Amino acid sequence: MASKNQKSNKKPNPGSKKNIPIIPRLRSIYLEKVLPALVKRFDYSNVMDVPKVVSVSINMGIGDGKTNSKAIDSAINELTLITGQRPVVTLSKKDISNFKIRKGWPVGCKVTLRSSKMYEFLDRLISVALPRTRDFRGLSFKSFDGFGNYNFGIQEQIIFTEIDYDKIAAINGMNVTIVTSAKSDNEAYWLLMEMGLPLRKKSLNPELEKEVS
Repeated sequence: MASKNQKSNKKPNPGSKKNIPIIPRLRSIYLEKVLPALVKRFDYSNVMDVPKVVSVSINMGIGDGKTNSKAIDSAINELTLITGQRPVVTLSKKDISNFKIRKGWPVGCKVTLRSSKMYEFLDRLISVALPRTRDFRGLSFKSFDGFGNYNFGIQEQIIFTEIDYDKIAAINGMNVTIVTSAKSDNEAYWLLMEMGLPLRKKSLNPELEKEVS
């Protein structure tokens, strides 16, 4: 029997150490600042009732995708660079005679982000991309859907620094949908405001549309 003082020949297992997860910056801001601010504003009795962002979907439509496969490939590559996740191709759900589109033809691409990738995308969108938009004056506060979700459009994909203007095939817009767990549009509005999304402030008089400080 080996003595207690004798050193063990077993080598340490490098895989035994758990990797410490890196928390996205915006996730930390939500936990440290946004969550307490919402509890104070709406007087939630349970922290689990505080709304949060559940997912973010980005959809890029391609007008000539039915005849130009390169346009679809270019859109997929650009959306992958922007989001860090490969999108899926979206197909037409019905025939549209005015646009000469048949059911099942490719019309764009879409990606849905959750967890860390969602927070990282929102952080870059708020801090870098939106401020680069020409003549940007904030996002409308009227674009909520009545269920606590927010939709807005981006006219040019080149506002994202990941896109090289000299390498793009065409200027494409995209639609962004932010899905939240909020039970009302008002809760969702303040959630996104506290997170830094540049929403225009609600007016005291909707008819005059005067902004308040």
